[in-house]
Amino acid sequence: MRITDLKCAVIGNNPIVRIVTDEGISGYGEVEQYKPYLKPYIINLREALIGMDPTDVERCMLRIRQRGAFKPYGSAVSVIEMALWGIAGKSAGVPVHKLLGGKVRDQVRTYNGSLRVHMGGSNPEHYAAECKRMMALPEGFTIIKHGVAFHSAQKREFPDFTYGDPVSGVFHGALDSGLMTERGLNHVIDCVIAMKEVLGDKVGLALDCGPGWTVTDAIRFAKAVEPYNLIWLEDMLTGDYIPYVNADVYRDLTQATSIPIHTGEQIYLRQNFKDLIERRAVDIVGPDPCDVGGIAELKWIAEYAHLHGILIAPHGTGNGLLGLGALVQVCATLPANFIAFEYPSGSTPWWYDIVDGLSDLTVRNGMINVPDRPGMGVDLNPDRAARYLLPQDTDFFA
Repeated sequence: MRITDLKCAVIGNNPIVRIVTDEGISGYGEVEQYKPYLKPYIINLREALIGMDPTDVERCMLRIRQRGAFKPYGSAVSVIEMALWGIAGKSAGVPVHKLLGGKVRDQVRTYNGSLRVHMGGSNPEHYAAECKRMMALPEGFTIIKHGVAFHSAQKREFPDFTYGDPVSGVFHGALDSGLMTERGLNHVIDCVIAMKEVLGDKVGLALDCGPGWTVTDAIRFAKAVEPYNLIWLEDMLTGDYIPYVNADVYRDLTQATSIPIHTGEQIYLRQNFKDLIERRAVDIVGPDPCDVGGIAELKWIAEYAHLHGILIAPHGTGNGLLGLGALVQVCATLPANFIAFEYPSGSTPWWYDIVDGLSDLTVRNGMINVPDRPGMGVDLNPDRAARYLLPQDTDFFA
């Protein structure tokens, strides 16, 4: 089998990759939402792969892996890797998890992720209401994550939240930061208390916190909320679109609190997790298969973290429905340090009409059964998806 073409179309907000082969098998991969600008970066990798055997996934990756970078530019490489695995699974007639060593669990746990909505405010009552809504969802999530502080509207909506000036910018993840006022810090703590009063000990609470905290504020906040048994505090110091790790600084925070500290969604490749893991700078790593270099890269990181007593909770909120399939496949193979992955969904209702295999990925009691369909378990339906192609992408399924 040989690769004859690599195509990319923007469907909705998502760049979708199609790898075409001379045996009529195609592999699809989906980039995290809101990255249509990555299409030319993806297409730029085409010539390196033409003529390669797509089932030799690692050999193909050795040709393009050096062209990626920290979030968001690792996506160009990652999406190709997942499409390659899809072809390999279809060609062998087995689900991808069989090619990654086989599943070690029949169900994988997921948490609310993309199902969070704008709450209409950032006060304790808004957070309490949103937790009630989440608990009522049919998915029955056993872990719920919410954004607070610098990963929420609190940083702009609460007066005098910090001693600095808010950064105005058009990009997601604008890097607001600064020393928090006492009132600002207490407000975040009050919101945590309000959420825990709703969730009790029935549903675990994780917090997406930043980045943007000073180390001293991060430590003060972590100590203040220790009585509430939070599952983790995420991206307090670096993270989300920050192209560096600062493992030594994270270690100071991690050693100062009993609450697990989590980061890693922005990191590209295993090498950039090395300091976090070997220094035990965090308690939980959260690579995103759409940013880290793909699902095999994520599995390697999980195995290495497990050797060091570090847990893993993969990121994935914007990865779409093809990304959901990839997350289920790889998380089924991860070692016992796996907690749960962040649930992605379709960016518009019609996405659910153009992806096959979704009925096998229904969430019940926070869990998804691992499907045995060949490939990623889900696939783009060309006949139904063609109507959503942009004029410049009409040859995508040709």
